[in-house]
Amino acid sequence: MKKQNTVVNLTLSSMFLALAYVMPFLTGQVPHIGSMLCPMHIPVILCGFVCGAPWGLIVGFASPLIRSVTLGMPTLYPVAVAMAFELATYGFINGILYRVFPKKNGYIYCSLIISMVIGRLVWGAVQFVCAGFDVSGFGFAAFWAGAVTNALPGIVLQIVLIPVVIILLEKAKLIRG
Repeated sequence: MKKQNTVVNLTLSSMFLALAYVMPFLTGQVPHIGSMLCPMHIPVILCGFVCGAPWGLIVGFASPLIRSVTLGMPTLYPVAVAMAFELATYGFINGILYRVFPKKNGYIYCSLIISMVIGRLVWGAVQFVCAGFDVSGFGFAAFWAGAVTNALPGIVLQIVLIPVVIILLEKAKLIRG
């Protein structure tokens, strides 16, 4: 049974990785807010919920790096590097919290919001390190703009969409609820 779960998780994780690769093409067609929708985040967060922490971490770390190396978007350094750590955090934290918290709908939101806050803090820390620990290169204003202001449409979309998808998957008994 464990081998079967590994195959299922590998298959689903591959699907989530492919979605993280192609979704920016779709949202890029929406003028002015396409990139603000954070399209790579959604499949990674779903992967953490559906497949668990290790799979979410791997898909989250790999997706921006693969996209950067093959397409040049996002730029590898520092954007894709910081995103790799951010998305890995989302997938990992969601995977852990979803398994640990009580199986009630409200805790799906808790898992999601906690992972989003921690992931954005990780992103900011990596950006700060990439800027050479230089506040003038990456300070609080740059952090706030990148982590919150510019990402607000994506944050709202994630908070609205992801719990609904997880609840529907639980009701359909496609994931453990």
